[in-house]
Amino acid sequence: MNGSQGATRQFTIVRELDAPRELVFRAWTDPEHLTRWFGPRGCSTPRASIAMDVRPGGTWRATMVVDETGQEFPTGGFYLEVREPERLVLTWREPGGDSESVVTVELADLGDGRTAMTFHQAGFTTEETRRGVHEGWSSAFDRLTEHVTDPGGRNR
Repeated sequence: MNGSQGATRQFTIVRELDAPRELVFRAWTDPEHLTRWFGPRGCSTPRASIAMDVRPGGTWRATMVVDETGQEFPTGGFYLEVREPERLVLTWREPGGDSESVVTVELADLGDGRTAMTFHQAGFTTEETRRGVHEGWSSAFDRLTEHVTDPGGRNR
């Protein structure tokens, strides 16, 4: 398809979470929460590897570590927009790579302590990268769902 060669590679993931919007926002912006879910299954993100200056122009970084091998995948970027508790826009550097994309997280209060999270990422250089990152986020969002909906997990 000729017309799509220059098109931005992107994807959107929508999740409904049985958790208040404020908690989901904290899960994205508080290192004590992020360390419990950030990264696909089989990876951990040590608290010591996370730094977040959650304001427009502020930076963030985190290093995912493959549990089985210890291989490290640093990532990070800049916050472009922060509207607590409803919206985050940030740049995201491919783990171990040098290409940068833009992530938008929108949180809608559904009432009764439920939140709709719409995650959008755009700007991938290859379709292969887009597919791999989509799989990684999908797995990480399974972990996020468990984290924000398991009261015991919040206190571990």
